[in-house]
Amino acid sequence: MDNSTIAAIATPGGRGGIGIIKISGSQAISIAGSIFRPHDSSYACGHNHSPESNENDNGHFQSHHLNYGRIIDPENERVLDEVLVSVMKAPHTYTKEDVVEINAHGGAVALQAILALVLRRGARLAEPGEFTKRAFLNGRIDLTQAEAVIDIVNARTEKSLQIATAQIDGQLRKQVESIRERLIQFLAHAEAAIDFPEDVDDIFDTHKAAIEVDKEVIDPLKRLIRNYMEAGVLRDGLKVAVVGKPNAGKSSLMNRLVQRDRAIVTSIPGTTRDVIEETLNIKGLPVIISDTAGLHETDDPVETLGIEKTLEHVNGSDLVLFLIEAHRPLTDVDYQIYEKVKSKPLIIAINKIDLVNQNSDAVLPEPWAKYEKVYTSALYGQGMDSLKEHIVKLTTGENPIDLDTIIVPNLRHKVTLERSLKAAEEMVVEMQNGTSTDLIAIHIQDAIDSLDEILGINLKVDVLDQIFRQFCIGK
Repeated sequence: MDNSTIAAIATPGGRGGIGIIKISGSQAISIAGSIFRPHDSSYACGHNHSPESNENDNGHFQSHHLNYGRIIDPENERVLDEVLVSVMKAPHTYTKEDVVEINAHGGAVALQAILALVLRRGARLAEPGEFTKRAFLNGRIDLTQAEAVIDIVNARTEKSLQIATAQIDGQLRKQVESIRERLIQFLAHAEAAIDFPEDVDDIFDTHKAAIEVDKEVIDPLKRLIRNYMEAGVLRDGLKVAVVGKPNAGKSSLMNRLVQRDRAIVTSIPGTTRDVIEETLNIKGLPVIISDTAGLHETDDPVETLGIEKTLEHVNGSDLVLFLIEAHRPLTDVDYQIYEKVKSKPLIIAINKIDLVNQNSDAVLPEPWAKYEKVYTSALYGQGMDSLKEHIVKLTTGENPIDLDTIIVPNLRHKVTLERSLKAAEEMVVEMQNGTSTDLIAIHIQDAIDSLDEILGINLKVDVLDQIFRQFCIGK
């Protein structure tokens, strides 16, 4: 492990009341001591500190206390900012190393000047996620908790935050450790049977073990994987593409849903040339809604590119809102669009109901009848609540997801759980077929190794680097 002292700005860019420079490592306190001047010398353990003594004597910093003073460049005694410095001594810190946080004013120039000074005094710039990576490598958190940190940072709604905080409390780790411990017990029996083949029937009852593996390993793994499929959208967001022919009201509908003029609306067909995205919260469900270019035949090269992007976006979406016009009969373009989107989960929005005399059922082709439909007027806001209810219902089903009991792995966890499940299922087949215990033991070990990857046990360095590169610098 790299033992150098690292530093970074830990707050978002731009202007703000407070900005924080975080330092972690064995030199963190000495670096802070060399550039920090207490406002009142009596504040520092009751005796005066000259600039020279400050560089060498850092005993005046009490752990887990705020120190008020200024950051000064020792080379020219220039004051950079008035600050509060918090010093947290190892091991009771986020990284289990000495940590210093300099709370300065939130201007970019001041923060960059202080960070540059810290780097000149011996720290190096932290890599993305390196503070959390050190917390993991130093054993303060496991890998599932480390990955939950980025989910907290990226949470879009209270429900997605609730999922992330459950992970950081270690709920997924406890589930995985429970399954792993049971597999280790099966492996111990299998290896004992290999060592004492004459007593194999007494040591390892494969028929009984197959039943127990199914109940205590396979079923819990399937539940975790199913949780990802059912509730992962609460963490990652539901991708919704709004499609339809030009001038069907797609941009008006998006603006009405996000309650601001996000997309340009005109009476000229084909105004939207590119995909426009916006995130909104529908009853706790994070929805990433996309206004797309109208789908139709065109010779305009710019419109053609927009249509190609629309089709790519539709393929990557979780749900499609297909807009048709209430006051006009279906056209060949409507049918062509339907053929392109019919394989996706679909809601048919019959828009512009303000232009018809009565809200009667639209006559739709028989194949379209199986889809949810909702009547809307994007111009006047009619049907928006019904549309939102349909989106939530189609995503979560009739019953809301119980976040008090559910544990939602991320995509990396899901893939690894599937590998462990496959090994466990193969193990049961081998047990039922009376295969040699040696082969059964190999499948058990494969299932354990996959769970080890979730917890970060014996994980390859390049995989760790890939995980933590998703973090922002300073976390």
